[in-house]
Amino acid sequence: MLVTEFLRGGDLHQYLKEKGSLSPLTAVNFALDIARGMAYLHNEPNVIIHRDLKPRNILLVNTAANHLKVGDFGLSKIIKSQHANDVYKMTGETGSYRYMAPEVFKHRKYDKKVDIFSFAMILYEMLEGDSPFSSYEPYEAAKYVSDGHRPTFRSKGHTAELKELTEVCWAAD
Repeated sequence: MLVTEFLRGGDLHQYLKEKGSLSPLTAVNFALDIARGMAYLHNEPNVIIHRDLKPRNILLVNTAANHLKVGDFGLSKIIKSQHANDVYKMTGETGSYRYMAPEVFKHRKYDKKVDIFSFAMILYEMLEGDSPFSSYEPYEAAKYVSDGHRPTFRSKGHTAELKELTEVCWAAD
């Protein structure tokens, strides 16, 4: 059994649904909170691959929405320290299609970088105010991404640096 703290602010999915795209400053602050959570999970000696990072699993600490935490570890995988730099063969499509890394969708070997891909998709959603490939069904979106496609930035309300960060995080390498 895993016991976690109760966070009163709801989740990022609901917040984005209500607010739409975020200002660059808010997006950066939220992205930093998510990145800190991922860094903690990915830190050795025992690495935790979340495998289901998505806005519904990013929780707002309070109703002021000034701090986020990564939650819902139901699909996470703990990798012991002696294997922390290895690549793993996980079977099946683990996680939510819309935020799923191509290698997971294709049932290929993967490591903690799949969380970084999901982070990029979340960052895109925070900047654009809409989920990646929202006009596609989730499975079709994952298939499209696995074929090498990435969402197109439409909004001009973000900085070139945030766009570049997103693109680096979802890059195929």
